Amino acid sequence: MARDTVDFARLLPLSPAVFHILLALADEDRHGYAIMRDIDERTDGVIRVGPGMLYGSVKWLLADGFIEQTVPRSRSGAEDRRRVYRLTTAGRALLRAEAARLEAAVGLARSRRVLTRKGATS
Repeated sequence: MARDTVDFARLLPLSPAVFHILLALADEDRHGYAIMRDIDERTDGVIRVGPGMLYGSVKWLLADGFIEQTVPRSRSGAEDRRRVYRLTTAGRALLRAEAARLEAAVGLARSRRVLTRKGATS
């Protein structure tokens, strides 16, 4: 399936695990343990992605072309044995679509006075 013709809206909403996996890869390539650690640190442990959830999600994201595996190199130039993943252009577009969906939901919650602007008192 050509990624430039994908209707990302039909893939939404993403599960919290998939959203945070993509988010972990938005700024740098990472191996599995580093993805889990980034999610745990960034969410203060609120979102927990264990190995089963991570690698099941990674398998789907790889198969659909949203992430790709890279061949990391050690400092000596030799290949590293860990599998490192990076976001593809399609993966970044999917992440952007989900972030926009979440932003719209937060905007609706603010318009209904469920949430206030960050820093504002209710």
